[in-house]
Amino acid sequence: MSYLVLNGLSKRYGDTVAVQDLSLSVNRGEFISLLGPSGCGKTTTLQMIAGFVEPTGGSIVLDGRDVSKVPANKRGLGMVFQNYALFPHMTAAENVSFGLEMQRVKKDEREARVADALKLVGLSHLADRHPARMSGGQQQRVALARALVIRPSVLLLDEPLSNLDAKLREEMQLELRSIQRTVGTTTILVTHDQSEALALSDRIVVMNQGRVEQVAEPFQAYEGPASQFVGGFLGKANVFTPQAEDYGGETRARIGEAHVSMEGSPVPQGAVIVRPEKILFSEPAACALPGRMKTRVFQGNHWLCQVETSVGEVMVIRQNDGVPVPGEGETVHLRWRAQDMCAVSQPPQGRPS
Repeated sequence: MSYLVLNGLSKRYGDTVAVQDLSLSVNRGEFISLLGPSGCGKTTTLQMIAGFVEPTGGSIVLDGRDVSKVPANKRGLGMVFQNYALFPHMTAAENVSFGLEMQRVKKDEREARVADALKLVGLSHLADRHPARMSGGQQQRVALARALVIRPSVLLLDEPLSNLDAKLREEMQLELRSIQRTVGTTTILVTHDQSEALALSDRIVVMNQGRVEQVAEPFQAYEGPASQFVGGFLGKANVFTPQAEDYGGETRARIGEAHVSMEGSPVPQGAVIVRPEKILFSEPAACALPGRMKTRVFQGNHWLCQVETSVGEVMVIRQNDGVPVPGEGETVHLRWRAQDMCAVSQPPQGRPS
């Protein structure tokens, strides 16, 4: 049975629709990410769950109880904000203890739970340090410990890693996922970072213009996006429109000069996406798309290439195996398999009204 259920959740501000008829069921202990661009409604959704924003329509059911009208401080949820919201005049231990004091937890139990929470996030040695003397990663851990120490029914994370540099953000992603698995708290993360959502989530909720475009496990959402928007937002994607064509008695998908064998499958109707890492450089062939290397960028573990073709620019990601890729200005040929083409729906027209 689902632990947290959002039923037709909506929020309007006058004529502006922030969230439109959002329904989602979350299992106990699950890690869910709300992913999408700025203005898609993900933060508004989180704020409605938290109780900071009142829904215009729909309901929020937590463990069988409708909490839509319950004040935020009565919902028993933990929240970590983007700026951490630590009290600067308090030590790490005092910050973590604050929520327990509000719950009137006895001193002995409070001290034990604070110590356990700081140990969980690896900050026992900084219990007496103030936030101003901590790094961004350490402050983020204190905020996480403060949210977890009250033993929340659901942990809400509002882009908690966005203020960290790239290397520390990757480290904290691993740390956050490890802590969540250890504690087993149902967690909902808001992020616009697709790599963060892929790394942390059991399931991803991709949002666009107030609506849910797709709910799926990370691998499924990446490999089988439900729409052109999801394909383009959740990683890099090349969009093609194949045409069915008879080629020597075999039906193939024609994309520019390339005739891609469908291996017995029908040619997809409408748009398809092909991930850049699925496209290979090859020798000239009927199934290959000719082009000219426009730019190539070395990024350590891979090359990112832009190739000019008759169907527009094609992006190619080539893993660094020690062999140089073709140089800029050189003629290249690109090929991919039929199973690497994923049919997607066209983007919606306009915002909901």
